[in-house]
Amino acid sequence: MLKSQIIHPELLYELSKLGHTDVFVIADAGLPVPLGKKRIDLAFAPGRPGFLEVLEVVLRNVVVEKAVLASEIKDRNPEVHKRVLDLIEANKASWKNFELKYVPHEEFKAVYVASSRFVVRTGEYTPYSNIALVAGVPF
Repeated sequence: MLKSQIIHPELLYELSKLGHTDVFVIADAGLPVPLGKKRIDLAFAPGRPGFLEVLEVVLRNVVVEKAVLASEIKDRNPEVHKRVLDLIEANKASWKNFELKYVPHEEFKAVYVASSRFVVRTGEYTPYSNIALVAGVPF
């Protein structure tokens, strides 16, 4: 049996296939996922698993060069926004040239969700709890 912090087989498989600059999204329960887009559905009850707990484990296991948030998170969900920033800060020391970007939510969906390799759906029930992550390289 593989020893890993991520034990969901589909999530682990999709993360293992990421290459440099590939985009994937960790989303709340309400983010629309376009038809045909790969969706890894972790949600099993309202709020479970939470967006932040999924993000925390993913950030410990993936090299990230860029993160994109909807700008609306700053005003509409400041507690989650602060926790996202804390999680990024706790992990970014091992990432090269990390960039954090904010875009309007409609652009987030039209550009980042649309171009993502897959979307991880959590059970999160708070607004704008979505993040697009761009895979980096460890060298």
